[in-house]
Amino acid sequence: MTKQIHKAYRVRLYPNDEQQIFLAKSFGCTRFIWNKMLADKISHYQETNTELKNTPAQYKKEFEWLKEVDSLALANVQQNLRAAYSKFFKGAGFPKFKKKGQRDSYITNNQKGTVAITDSTVKLPKIGHISAKFPDKINGLIKSATVSKSPSGKYYVSLLVETIVSELPKTGLRIGIDLGLTDFIVLSDGCRVANPKFLSRLQGKLTREQKILARRREVAQAQQRKLSDSRNYQKQKVKVAKVYEKITNSRKDFLHKLSYKIIKNHDVIAIEDLNVKGMVKNKKLSKAISDSSWSTFTTMLAYKAEWYGKTLVKIDRWYPSSKTCSGCGHLLTKAELPLSVRSWDCPSCLQKNNRDINASINILNQGLMLAEQSKTVGAAGLA
Repeated sequence: MTKQIHKAYRVRLYPNDEQQIFLAKSFGCTRFIWNKMLADKISHYQETNTELKNTPAQYKKEFEWLKEVDSLALANVQQNLRAAYSKFFKGAGFPKFKKKGQRDSYITNNQKGTVAITDSTVKLPKIGHISAKFPDKINGLIKSATVSKSPSGKYYVSLLVETIVSELPKTGLRIGIDLGLTDFIVLSDGCRVANPKFLSRLQGKLTREQKILARRREVAQAQQRKLSDSRNYQKQKVKVAKVYEKITNSRKDFLHKLSYKIIKNHDVIAIEDLNVKGMVKNKKLSKAISDSSWSTFTTMLAYKAEWYGKTLVKIDRWYPSSKTCSGCGHLLTKAELPLSVRSWDCPSCLQKNNRDINASINILNQGLMLAEQSKTVGAAGLA
């Protein structure tokens, strides 16, 4: 069985000098339009207590250089700002002004072949073909393209493609997953996957490069020079960015491979729905939790399960998976099972439980129960 999905491909770009100038203009214009429209909206609301319906087109008369870049990139700024306002009224944070170099990017759409690919290039509106390196073969209809420049100075385009995927063969296997810090995951079949701790591995190198960056900042300030004019500072800033980039890329590669392996080998996957945002407030564990990227891993499992015809069940975050005996269901109190205790004997059935494996088995059992209830409710609705 096949299904139609939207899949993103990240492609490395190698623009020439002229193309780099155009991309810099595009980044600057989209940032300017965002800030200008946002500032005018705020000012208008303070004066009239109503929302200003402004568009990029009305600014082109005053700022004619906006006509030099892709008009669709400016139109997407308007849509993104409108979406940010919508999220704000639903309880999210207020839209923020953008700073140069913070995240240089713009989005354009594919209209009648304005975005296209060849074996070695990507074609973009108003700029033409840019040399590119493709990590995967891309098949399908390109819907949009997000062009970006990383802090390390590399250029990328993320192509959103409408494509067809085939469901993976059924295996008949089901698995429960317990997320952790020492072991990244512990499975209900007893398997463990060690936590790679990519940030911890490169923490020493990162600290050294950051110290050099701090010293060069102090030198520039002592000489009363702008940091943007200090070549040594800018070079060191790129070195720090490259370390972060290596950490991010290694982590994403690990998470993609692991999530696909789990989806490929199991039909039903049960996992905890952890409150990661609340957990990182713990100062002692925040760095380790952030390095683990549990949220990203769960997100990958979710969309890959949907793509490939598998079932992912999320267990309520308050379910006591660690403190419940998987053999008889006996529930211990928090005082009876502190975090330091990694194995325990059930006082009811005397079963010897490893804390993490026991938790993953309970997560699986709870997930199977929820999945069955969902099927029952769905069948009742159809009836």
